[in-house]
Amino acid sequence: MNLSDRQRRFLFAGLVVLLAAIGVYLTVAAPDDEGKKGSGGRSSVALPGPTGPTGPASPPPGISSAVTPGTFDIYRLLPFSQREFATAADVAQRFVAAHGTYRYDDDPQTHAGRLSGLVTNDLLTELVRGESSPGQLEERRRHQETAECTATLDRIRDIEDNSIIFLVTGKQRITRGGQTSDNSRQWAVTVARDGASLRVYAVAPADEGQAGDTG
Repeated sequence: MNLSDRQRRFLFAGLVVLLAAIGVYLTVAAPDDEGKKGSGGRSSVALPGPTGPTGPASPPPGISSAVTPGTFDIYRLLPFSQREFATAADVAQRFVAAHGTYRYDDDPQTHAGRLSGLVTNDLLTELVRGESSPGQLEERRRHQETAECTATLDRIRDIEDNSIIFLVTGKQRITRGGQTSDNSRQWAVTVARDGASLRVYAVAPADEGQAGDTG
C-alpha cells in the first residue's frame, strides 16, 4: 500500500502514542502484579525470621586502643563475659555443695533432683549411676549416714573457648552411726557451654587433673 507523506506522518504519530500508552500501562501495572504475587502467588518468598540466641560470641572482641590500668578490661580478651564468668562460678560452687550433700534415706532420683539444671545430661546419668550403687546405699542406710556440704571457690585452673575449669573445695559435715566428722576435698570442675546455658561438664579430684576445652 502506497502512503502519502501526510498519511505516513499520521501513522508514525499514532504508533508513538500507542507505544507511550503501553509503557505507562506496564509502569503502573507491574508493581500491582508483584503485590499480587507476594500476597498469594507462587513467586512470593518468605524470608526467615531472626534466630534465637546461640550463646556468647567467640573469639573475644579484643582491644585496639592504648591500654591503661584505669581502663583496661580483661574480659575483652577472654571468651567469656563477666556475667558468664559469674554464672559459671556459681554453677561450679552450687554443684559441689549439692553433690556432697546426701541422706541415707534418699533415693538416687532425689540426688538427681538436686543436680538437675547444674550438670549436662550425660554427666547427670553418670553421677546418678554412681549414687545408685547397691553397696553404697546399703552402707549409708546401715549407719544412717548423712552429709551436709558447703563449697569454696579456690581459683581458676584453665580457660578455653568453651569451658572454664574451677578448683572448688567441698567441706562435708558427716554424721555416721551417731558420730560426726569433717571431710574436705578439692575438685576440678569443668563448666562448659551447653546450648544457651552453662553447666558442669566434668568433675574429678583436683590432684588427678582435668581435661580442658570441650570443643
